[in-house]
Amino acid sequence: MSTELIARYYAAFNDGDTDAMLACVAPDVAHHVNEGQVRRGRDAFRDFCDHMARSYRETLTDVVILAGPEGRYAAEFTVNGTYLETDPGLPEARGQSYTLPAGAFFTVTDGAIARVVTYYNFADWIRQVS
Repeated sequence: MSTELIARYYAAFNDGDTDAMLACVAPDVAHHVNEGQVRRGRDAFRDFCDHMARSYRETLTDVVILAGPEGRYAAEFTVNGTYLETDPGLPEARGQSYTLPAGAFFTVTDGAIARVVTYYNFADWIRQVS
C-alpha cells in the first residue's frame, strides 16, 4: 500500500536519512519545492536534501497521509525546525526555531514516488526567523 511508502519517506526524513528517502522516489522524480523550481531526478533530489541538511534541521510531526484515486496521495504535517546556515537572499541564520503547518501532494507510480509537491506559508517562515 502506498500510504506505507509515504510513511517510510517521512520516517526517513525525520531520521535525516537521505539514502532511505531516495529509495522511496523514482529515478526521474519530479520534486516541486515550495516557491521554487521543479527539480527532476534523484541527483537533483539528493542535492536539495544535502543543501537542506546544511541550512535547516527539521522534524515533521502530526503527519496525516490521505489516499486518493489513481496513485495520488496527500499529507498534512507540522514542520518543527531550526535555521542553521543562512540561505542566500534569506534572513541571517542564528539558530532560530520555527513551526509551520505544511502539506504535500504525491503521485506514486510503479511502487515509487514519481512526484512530490510541498507547500507551506513562506511569509510565515520569514516572519518567524526574522
